[in-house]
Amino acid sequence: MENDWDIAMDSLSKTTVFSNPNNEPVTISGHADDLKCIGVGTDAAVFQSLNAPAYAFKKYAKDKIAKVKLEANVYQKLGDSPFFSTCFAAYDECLVLSYEEGKTLFDCVLQGIHIPEQVINDVEDAREYVRTKGLNPRDIHLKNILLQNGRAKILDVSEYILPGNDFRWEHLKKGYEQYYHLIDEKSVPFWLMETVRKWYNRRNKYFSSYEEFIKFVVNFLYKK
Repeated sequence: MENDWDIAMDSLSKTTVFSNPNNEPVTISGHADDLKCIGVGTDAAVFQSLNAPAYAFKKYAKDKIAKVKLEANVYQKLGDSPFFSTCFAAYDECLVLSYEEGKTLFDCVLQGIHIPEQVINDVEDAREYVRTKGLNPRDIHLKNILLQNGRAKILDVSEYILPGNDFRWEHLKKGYEQYYHLIDEKSVPFWLMETVRKWYNRRNKYFSSYEEFIKFVVNFLYKK
């Protein structure tokens, strides 16, 4: 018996995803007219099929496909939750997920779309829910959170089996509380977003603390 999403599999097979060094986004090779890329990460790209628009297909880079089953297991443990997508199936290279409407918080900052405090509260609640399932909420950042009807939807759960705290969410929350009012509903240029992202990823090499990093960024912005 065929599934609703099977119609997209032939098109997905025409694309190949490649990972890149230094935690940079993946590269996509190949093309299919009925397929559009709706997101890229450091391990995978996400596609939507015009023939099966209710689903999102997360296709991993060739050297990252071991993560497919791991992420599928995380979704199974999370179960039915309003904070996360639904995982319908896992194949050798991809996951079949529910397609979620909305803009990422990264796009909200780019476009000057207001991010309500409710989103921050939702992520806090989602993290607590994740812990009740015996998992570790990690890798939560601007590109992994959707603004959906004024609420938060978290997209990537692949690192929830890893130990330790990467502090990405704690830093993002602190930044929201202390500095978001300075850019609320103002468009922030893409080049600036990417510059700060790269600085943040290398902060441990150049800064002794998150506070020192933020002070550097604020000073840079006020000099512009």
